[in-house]
Amino acid sequence: MSLNISPPKVAADRRVAETKVSKKLLPGQNGTKRYRQEYGAALVCVRYRTDANRRRYTTVEIVVDERALPGPAIAGELDDGDVIAVRIEYHEAELRARVKQAGAKWDSEQRVWHMP
Repeated sequence: MSLNISPPKVAADRRVAETKVSKKLLPGQNGTKRYRQEYGAALVCVRYRTDANRRRYTTVEIVVDERALPGPAIAGELDDGDVIAVRIEYHEAELRARVKQAGAKWDSEQRVWHMP
């Protein structure tokens, strides 16, 4: 996704970091229309911030990148050949015996059981 983002109208400096959020608006709420037009579906929220000198700053949060995380998203997406690392505490002897029976192998460096 490529965004056409114009440079900020206010220089971002330490003053903005020292502000407090006075209002947070989600896309579609009053006060977000022009930012929704400018940033489209990438707009996450608009924040109005104020500082000790009663200056107001408007900030927008946008999505600039999206990618899938490596590995399965949930356990149901594991394939039969996948191996997972399982940490078992020393006092869990019965559980340790069960994972050994299931074919798990101990990794002494990482201190985990690798289990198919």
